[in-house]
Amino acid sequence: MASRQDLRRFRANLLDEMNSAALYRDLAANEKNKELAEVYRRLADTEQEHAESWAKRLEMAGAKVPSFRPSWRTRTLAMLARRFGVDMVLPTLATIEKNAGRSYDDQPEAADMVDEERSHARLLTRLDASVRGGRGGAAVAQIEGRHRTAGGNALRAAVLGASDGLLSNFNLVMGVAGAALSGTTILLTGLAGLLAGAISMAMGEWISVQSSRELYLEQIEREKEEVTSDPEEELEELVLIYRARGLSEKEARALATRLMRDPETALETLARDELGIDPDELGGSAWEAAITSFVLFAAGAILPVIPYFFLSGASALAVSAGLSTAGLFLIGAAITLFTGRPVLYSGLRQVLFGLVAAGVTFSIGKLIGVALVG
Repeated sequence: MASRQDLRRFRANLLDEMNSAALYRDLAANEKNKELAEVYRRLADTEQEHAESWAKRLEMAGAKVPSFRPSWRTRTLAMLARRFGVDMVLPTLATIEKNAGRSYDDQPEAADMVDEERSHARLLTRLDASVRGGRGGAAVAQIEGRHRTAGGNALRAAVLGASDGLLSNFNLVMGVAGAALSGTTILLTGLAGLLAGAISMAMGEWISVQSSRELYLEQIEREKEEVTSDPEEELEELVLIYRARGLSEKEARALATRLMRDPETALETLARDELGIDPDELGGSAWEAAITSFVLFAAGAILPVIPYFFLSGASALAVSAGLSTAGLFLIGAAITLFTGRPVLYSGLRQVLFGLVAAGVTFSIGKLIGVALVG
């Protein structure tokens, strides 16, 4: 006999599986590559089977099967995939599948689902969302990742960049406000904090990406020299790579030999398969990364400053705190895209941490202000 706790667990599992199935179906419908679309359809079918299993358990226990409506996270991820491409959400999907596999570890009823969920996570981790029609089914079948750092990691970076901007400038504004300085001084301090933080973030991101690009170029140049000076050794490296991916000795050698006939193709293949570098991107544009970091940081940092353009005194302080609180909650809600935690929980947790930090800086600013006046 299933307990109330079991029934709640069955319902939660059912809705999680239904959300995953709905998201994969949406990805399949919007994926132009037919092979990739078929992969997403198979994933959706598996998740649907899992959902039906939980629905049957509820029915057998005499419990009502809940109606389904895609969650906020599912709708948001689907929208991001349609707008920016599937690679934007793949790492997040992999995390969801990993969490699903772990959550089933202690559920005896889900013993036959654990391996499938973990398999999905591994597949999504390695799946190359940038595969186009030219590479076709062979690439999809081998699931050859390109070690990209974009996608869901970029989405996570966007959320965290806005969070850094909001938290740092909110605390700065509260600290200066606590010192009872004028509204104009608070405004100028907030704008200075915004610019200083955004410029610092942009410069750091530019240096990081540009350094990676230079390192990649050096590695590719070294590989080019090796292809020219010692093609036999590079051939053997390719054979080992393809054998490690499941090809037989004969198949691996035939493929490697065919690729090595064209030095340019060989170099590109070795860069991707041996070095894990995409020669077409080299880690992305340093300027694009810098500008994006600047904008994201500034977008968060401007919230606590806005009221001081129009208000002063306690009114400006109250509106600034209100806007920052709303921003903190939205950032906490956005984080649930990666963690899978309830929106209300993550949003309120972010608000709590942000307000505690702001309260501390406000109090310190007030003490410093009193000391200076005294």
